[in-house]
Amino acid sequence: METKITAFIENLIIYDYILFGSAFIFFILFIIIGILLRKKTFLAIFFILSAFSILLLAPTLGYVKLHQYLFKNTTTLTSQKKLEFTQAVVVLGNVVNESKSNFESCEITAKAHKVSKNELKNYIFQFKPIKKMSILEYDIRIGEKRSFKIIVEPFTYSKDYNISIGAKCK
Repeated sequence: METKITAFIENLIIYDYILFGSAFIFFILFIIIGILLRKKTFLAIFFILSAFSILLLAPTLGYVKLHQYLFKNTTTLTSQKKLEFTQAVVVLGNVVNESKSNFESCEITAKAHKVSKNELKNYIFQFKPIKKMSILEYDIRIGEKRSFKIIVEPFTYSKDYNISIGAKCK
């Protein structure tokens, strides 16, 4: 857990610090306004509840939306083939840099998950993949389309499955 927190902090960019700092400033501001309006109970409670919701929601939702905007990319699955004599699946795809800056690196992940006739089960199966493999691609320029190949092994699942791919770039 400590290594995940350290890695998260090391990968923060200047925009993240601005986002977290502004959320904290708004939290303090709304708390002060709530204290100043303590005679008007409804307004004071409203500002204090708003302050705590800003403290919790602004950094988390802001971080996700900020990174979706700054590091926008598209991954497409070109083909997938389960090998017959080897316990592996070969996944071919493309990643496109749609952001306004070059990517230093992209972690492209292929996940295999079970398939069911029940839509609710299919939704749940997406969160618990059977097998997951990742590769790193470096130096993807603005608008560049990069092809990749991921070999998911060992892949011993014999029933019906789906492959989903995604990329986290920075």
